[in-house]
Amino acid sequence: MIRIEQLTKSYQMGGESLQVLKGIDLVIHKNEFAAIVGPSGSGKSTLMNMLGCLDVPSGGKYELDGQEVSGMDDDELAEIRNFKIGFIFQGFNLLHKLTALENVELPLIYQGLSTEERRERAIQSLEMVGLGDRTDHKPFELSGGQQQRVAIARALVTKPPIILADEPTGNLDSKSGAEIIRILHDLHAKGNTIILITHDPNVAQQAKRMIRISDGLIVEDVEVG
Repeated sequence: MIRIEQLTKSYQMGGESLQVLKGIDLVIHKNEFAAIVGPSGSGKSTLMNMLGCLDVPSGGKYELDGQEVSGMDDDELAEIRNFKIGFIFQGFNLLHKLTALENVELPLIYQGLSTEERRERAIQSLEMVGLGDRTDHKPFELSGGQQQRVAIARALVTKPPIILADEPTGNLDSKSGAEIIRILHDLHAKGNTIILITHDPNVAQQAKRMIRISDGLIVEDVEVG
């Protein structure tokens, strides 16, 4: 599903070049549940941006589902994101003026689906995460765990093969966090490839494979679950 070879990323800061990723080699197979773990400043967030086609590498190769994406332009990367990757963020990233249903429908607007089909698929996604009775609620009317489940429903609605979860339990209490991990396990069981980004080794242990990154390099890659 994912193949990365000697991936590097540098940023210009104050006239100097700061190398954040220093030559990453990584293969993630279809239907894996992998966690990328590392402390702040390790490069894991930059790697997540590369994996999610949110940024482009400075060097190296990135092949996603058989397509070489490291040289794609912005429009091509946007299409990859819309059809191949579902994103779950720590901060939920919901639009507060929209209902849960409207938030989940948003990615489908960019796919050009009809209003009726958007609504049907959004309702199905909310039902999958146990929020079929919260379709008309706005984010401020939902708990943190419920907001994250709306975000998961939004990630699922385009039926992407890959779910990229960036610190999905970071803003939640332990009970809500455990529920989110359970949903990720359910998605994995249904065939999704799950990539979990976290600073917390205990959360990473909930995956099937743990990839530890430090100072821009992968320093450990082990089976755990």
